[in-house]
Amino acid sequence: MSKEQPKGDFRQLEIATLGGGCFWCTEAVFNKIKGVKNVEPGYSGGKLATPTYEQVSTGRTGHTEVVQITFDPNTISFRQILDVFFKMHDPTTPNRQGADVGTQYRSIVFYHSREQKTTTEQLIEELNNVKVFDSPIVTRVEPFKAFYKAEDYHKEYFKRHPEQSYCKLVIAPKIAKLHEIVGVSLKGNNTQKF
Repeated sequence: MSKEQPKGDFRQLEIATLGGGCFWCTEAVFNKIKGVKNVEPGYSGGKLATPTYEQVSTGRTGHTEVVQITFDPNTISFRQILDVFFKMHDPTTPNRQGADVGTQYRSIVFYHSREQKTTTEQLIEELNNVKVFDSPIVTRVEPFKAFYKAEDYHKEYFKRHPEQSYCKLVIAPKIAKLHEIVGVSLKGNNTQKF
C-alpha cells in the first residue's frame, strides 16, 4: 500500500484525490490549472493492494480511476478544485462517464481531512439545491485510505498522444471547455481566466 507524497517541499501544499471517469481526462484538465503542482493518475478505494490497470478495468477490484492532485492552497482553494471537478464531468451518472462504464469510473471524492469532507458535502448540497444538473449528484464522498500510482504509460497520456482518437474526441473538448469556466487561472503564459 502506498501513501504517495509529493516530491520536494510540500509543507504548504495540499492533496486532493478525485475520481471523475477516465483519469486521462481528469489529469489533462487539472494539469492546466494554475496552483496545481502535480497530478498523478492512479487507483483508490479498492480492496486489492497494488492493482494493475487490467485488474481495475474489470470493475471487480472496487478501485476507482482517480487523480491525486497536489496543489498550493494559497493560489487555488480546495473549493475551487471541486468547482472545476464538478464542471468537467457528469456527477449525476452512477458508474459511468459517457462511453466509459463501470464502478472504476464512478464519481467520487476521497477526502484527506474533515475540512475537505465538509466542503465537498456543502458544495454537493448547494449544487443540488440550485439544480445545476438535471438529476441529483451521485458523487460519493469517502475517506482517503490509499493511493496506488498508475503505470507509467498513463502519465500525461493526453500530452503524449494528442492525435489518438479518444484524446481528440473526449479529452480535447474538456480542455477547450476550461476557457468557458470562470474562477481560476490557467498555467503558463495563458492569462485568460476560466
